[in-house]
Amino acid sequence: MKYKVKNAEGRLGILLPGLGAVATTFIAGVEAIRKGMSQPIGSLSQMGNIRLGKRTENRNPLIKDFVPLANLNDIVFGGWDVYEDNVYEAAVNAKVLEPGLLHALKPELEAIQPMKAVFDKAYARNLDGTHVKEAATKYELAEALMDDMRSFKEETGCDRLVIVWCGSTEIYAEISDVHETITAFEEGLRNNDPRIAPSMIYAYAALKLGVPFANGAPNLTVDIPAIVELAKLNGVAISGKDFKTGQTLMKTILAPGLQARALGIKGWFSSNILGNRDGLVLDDPDNFKTKEVSKLGVLEDILHPEDNPELYGDIYHKIRINYYPPHGDNKESWDNIDIFGWLGYQMQIKINFLCRDSILAAPIVLDLALFTDLAQRAGMSGIQEWLSFYYKSPQTAEGLRPEHDIFKQLIKLQNTLRHMMGEDLITHLGLDYYEDFVEEER
Repeated sequence: MKYKVKNAEGRLGILLPGLGAVATTFIAGVEAIRKGMSQPIGSLSQMGNIRLGKRTENRNPLIKDFVPLANLNDIVFGGWDVYEDNVYEAAVNAKVLEPGLLHALKPELEAIQPMKAVFDKAYARNLDGTHVKEAATKYELAEALMDDMRSFKEETGCDRLVIVWCGSTEIYAEISDVHETITAFEEGLRNNDPRIAPSMIYAYAALKLGVPFANGAPNLTVDIPAIVELAKLNGVAISGKDFKTGQTLMKTILAPGLQARALGIKGWFSSNILGNRDGLVLDDPDNFKTKEVSKLGVLEDILHPEDNPELYGDIYHKIRINYYPPHGDNKESWDNIDIFGWLGYQMQIKINFLCRDSILAAPIVLDLALFTDLAQRAGMSGIQEWLSFYYKSPQTAEGLRPEHDIFKQLIKLQNTLRHMMGEDLITHLGLDYYEDFVEEER
């Protein structure tokens, strides 16, 4: 299939449900980059190169120069939050970025006021929303969100919108009958079905208006059958879930390396402490379970224990997340990995990762917004598995096992861009170089 990719003409509105630490760090970062105060470090779309053709051709343009992405100067920000603080106030409260930087960006950040959020305390019991929408039914809440999107687009003069969920982790939920079809879902909205989470209402509203949606949290949101069906019906791109930052990022880098060397793993114990709003929400067991399920699947899908029982059949994988206010947004993770090698001799790997959660997440928000908008302009509707690179829980077509190996994910992402632009895919086989050499010698 050949794609006709529309140019990124006009303004792109990036709407963010949840203007907390991640969202405000992202917005402030883009504003700083636009002012020439910093560089988009960590953003593949802005600083990553992509090889085209054979190595001998030496074609390695920046991705942003290869595919028609929206220019950073053409982006407009907006969003919803359960608190009425503007983005400057929210960023100050988040304590991620230095006060001096925020002060230099104060006029731009103060101008971004949150719209009232759709909130249900049952899905985030440790939060008290004070800036929330009120309506008789969840269907009316969805209509209110659609009104917000229409108004934002008109008032800002945006040509296109994209939504990236940056809100809190909701309590654990499983797919039920209300999530199975569009008809059942819409009936559930009208009947205030408690199994419909706030994030699902945002996703439904977006897709009804043809706005693509990327899910940065482990919530059951765009991965229910009704929303997947709606995305296909309306020709809208979706992807997610859960930004791949911190400890899981390290797992998707290290585990493929151990597997590549056919080294066995007996156990992998992971512990985390963090003190931001996300940590507070995850302090509730039901919210933690949502995150735990998202993080636990990574190793199994990389190692395939059923295919390698001698190496990974008895792996013990444990995850802990603890709320620790003094650390704020500076997450600290410890990993103890018990591995074994030749003749079964045991070894250990220990990792202490002192990361900044929102600093790692902010460029992911940018890339997902730009690439999702690109997919939409290319007519690539439905699940965008090529964006798995950014997620702890990649979304796939029904029956397909997700790919968690970050290196394979990167190849898939780059090959998708090559395919989109009519370039040859790269397999890294390389035998043709040496076959040509042998022919010349003859």
